[in-house]
Amino acid sequence: MAAKTPSIHVFFLISFLLLLALIQFTQATKPGGIAIYWGQNGYETTLDETCATGLYKYVNIAFLNKFGSGRIPELNLAGHCNPKYGGCKVLSTAIRNCQKRGIKVMLSIGGGIGQYSLASKADAKTVATYLHNSFLGGVSTSRPLGNAVLDGIDFNIELCSTKYWDDLARYLAAYSRPGRKVYLSAAPQCPFPDRCLGAALNTALFDYIWV
Repeated sequence: MAAKTPSIHVFFLISFLLLLALIQFTQATKPGGIAIYWGQNGYETTLDETCATGLYKYVNIAFLNKFGSGRIPELNLAGHCNPKYGGCKVLSTAIRNCQKRGIKVMLSIGGGIGQYSLASKADAKTVATYLHNSFLGGVSTSRPLGNAVLDGIDFNIELCSTKYWDDLARYLAAYSRPGRKVYLSAAPQCPFPDRCLGAALNTALFDYIWV
């Protein structure tokens, strides 16, 4: 007796399963996306224009380069705006536009030039509270970038002692809530382990590492 020929439905089922497996494999191997630091070049495109290129998945607004150890925090965005007189609040609309495009917008703290350090665990908590209230989901009468809620904090720590950055990461991560996660990212220096951020990275709290 001749063997029965598989029905066309079986072929369609097999084809569908193979296609589904291919899609899942593609998603699993999809690159994490490109991150960019925006704010330190007065000749670069605006934040809105940068996000509109479609090239980036993450934008780090750089930098909050003065904070900690009793200092009054200070945002430095080169020639884009003057935060001293509230001039950077106009970026709030651009930040929301970027987020509507599916781009995560982070505040980068630190940088290669500035005055920043953490004097103690209590100081780390004070800085975390300031960041949450001024840039994340908290409330403050003074929000340098306006009412837009950033997605998280980027650690670009180049000038440092080795202490308390891990505490800062823990305090910031603790502000995460259902539906409002505080993302953490970091840009460690080339030598490994990173002199400044080694202990912080060991907390395993960071969602993104820029390399």
